[in-house]
Amino acid sequence: MTTNICIKTYGCSANFAESEMMKGLLAEADFKTVDTAEDAFIVILNICTVKGDDSALKEIRKVKEEHPYKKIIISGCIPKHLIEPLKELVPEASLVNTHNMRKIVSVVEETLHDNPVSVLASNRKPKINLPRIRKNPVIGIVPIATGCIGRCAYCSVKLIKGDLISYPAESIIEEVRQCVKDRCREIWITAQDTGCYGADTGTNIAELLKKIVEIPGDFKIRLGMANPKSVLQNLEEMIKIFRHEKMFKFLHIPVQSGNDKVLKSMNRPYEIADFKHIIKRFREEIPEISISTDMIVGFPGETEEQFRDSLLLIDQVKPDVLNISRFAARPGTRAEKREKQVPGGEIKDRSRKMSSQFEWTAFSQNRKWKNWQGEVLIDEHGKDRTFVGRNHAYKPVIVSGDLVLGQTAKVKIIDTTKFDLRGTPV
Repeated sequence: MTTNICIKTYGCSANFAESEMMKGLLAEADFKTVDTAEDAFIVILNICTVKGDDSALKEIRKVKEEHPYKKIIISGCIPKHLIEPLKELVPEASLVNTHNMRKIVSVVEETLHDNPVSVLASNRKPKINLPRIRKNPVIGIVPIATGCIGRCAYCSVKLIKGDLISYPAESIIEEVRQCVKDRCREIWITAQDTGCYGADTGTNIAELLKKIVEIPGDFKIRLGMANPKSVLQNLEEMIKIFRHEKMFKFLHIPVQSGNDKVLKSMNRPYEIADFKHIIKRFREEIPEISISTDMIVGFPGETEEQFRDSLLLIDQVKPDVLNISRFAARPGTRAEKREKQVPGGEIKDRSRKMSSQFEWTAFSQNRKWKNWQGEVLIDEHGKDRTFVGRNHAYKPVIVSGDLVLGQTAKVKIIDTTKFDLRGTPV
């Protein structure tokens, strides 16, 4: 009898890629993956702890309470300090960290025989060119590295994933070719910091992208998060490759603060002037490019004046997308031990202020696209029988009609919101 397994995934695109690979490996071993925990005998929770442990623990408790008789496996980014709390919360659960997701079949088999295991050793073997069952059939998520070169004071991901290991370009090209063969129309290039790709092997992200755009096929490339220092080192090369028709004009570059003293305290190796220069150069050469950035509010020692510098930077740069994180001390990081921790209530207040200010920025950036006509790539189902497409600048466009995933449709933008563009087929 086939065992049904449900994988619940949280966090970044790399986590979703690993869930797709685990599904592929399980399918090869004759297990069946299902969409809901209700239909499963085993539930795998592929957790993310980058913003703290609470949300991961909350989801685990929820699954345990709603499905007390299901067998549970916890995978993903499991920091060392969380191992004992997880075992106390779910003593019967198996644990397998991100380094060992290739071993998911053996972990499932042991769990089925009431033998919970913990597979938590470090294993840096590239997680690429493995069997897949894709979450979205038209999106191919391609990891290009693990770890990074940064030493950010607040980051727990470094403690989990370690120093940078760039995957061989040949393996990445092979993965992209398979995505195209599988009829993926979007290729998501992902890593903890795509910009530092190749720093350990004598190459760089621009050189890799040059090879990827040369692969035959009708597809677009979305480059994942790249840190300012890495982008700055290859700035002109990156601008040049971004002009290629296969590249989405979308740059995710996390600044994290608008104040140089705070950046130094975070151990972020660049200044605000560097970030502004990068945005300025990209917009000079590619005026319609969408800029996404990240901000941390309430970092230890951040004063009200320094917070206002972050608000000012948002107003000056006018990003299209802003991801706001409330600082939460992560065990084992330098920021955990810093003095002058900002009170939780103040952090929440700063987060609300920043979100409120950005609402108008987002709306004004999207409003520029009203009456635009052009092609969008339909890449997901929307609400109320609509579809979501992406234009060349990766702007989300809500559209109705007789459409299918992976289709290219010509639309006209008739309305905009702070979240998206609203189009009609033409």
